[in-house]
Amino acid sequence: MSSTPKAERPTARDFATVHDQPVIQRYTANERSNHWITAICFVLLALSGLALFHPAMFWLTALFGGGPWTRILHPFIGVVMFVSFMLLVIRFWHHNVMERGDVQWIRQIGDVLANREEKLPPIGRYNAGQKVLFWVMLASMLGLLLTGLVMWRAYFSHFFPVGVIRAASLLHAFFGFVIICSIIVHIYAAIWIKGAIRAMTQGWVTYAWARKHHAKWYGEVVERERSLARGRRE
Repeated sequence: MSSTPKAERPTARDFATVHDQPVIQRYTANERSNHWITAICFVLLALSGLALFHPAMFWLTALFGGGPWTRILHPFIGVVMFVSFMLLVIRFWHHNVMERGDVQWIRQIGDVLANREEKLPPIGRYNAGQKVLFWVMLASMLGLLLTGLVMWRAYFSHFFPVGVIRAASLLHAFFGFVIICSIIVHIYAAIWIKGAIRAMTQGWVTYAWARKHHAKWYGEVVERERSLARGRRE
């Protein structure tokens, strides 16, 4: 029998072909749906949040049915996004733990920006930049949730003094700014690395893509594939 632990044992769906080309499944349909629900909520929250932040952007409230509806919908969409993002956290947090190779990756940021990936240490499922972004977004999400609850007049704000609500408003704007900048970096990186967007829209990457951008993860996938093949023979 195969010695691969049951929890680690791959299935046939992990290794498939597209247009007769062998590919690796990077994200399942559930993971992709989870990601895009979070992304759609973020866009809605960014637009409605900017509309509520400054009078010059109040015209954006027309997208939500006017000012009152924007104020009503914004916190509810925020809760949906937080729950959706936390599901992603549960799925992927263990892939985003910083390791020794990640520190070296950060030290060689010049090679990263120059696309000299052959000089970088082997990368797992996510590189150090993606891991830092993951934890920044998690901290920002938590900050937005907590400050948003303090500001949510219909349900919670009457529990807090005015000074706390004002401080929460400032912090909410700060966390909003941080997460908007983080998402811009996330989108830019996804466009910069050819094939990254396809991974989140179609779910698969080629073996060459995995070997080039995530050599350590590629090695783990290949080893699992060999274990699967051995299990079939046995």
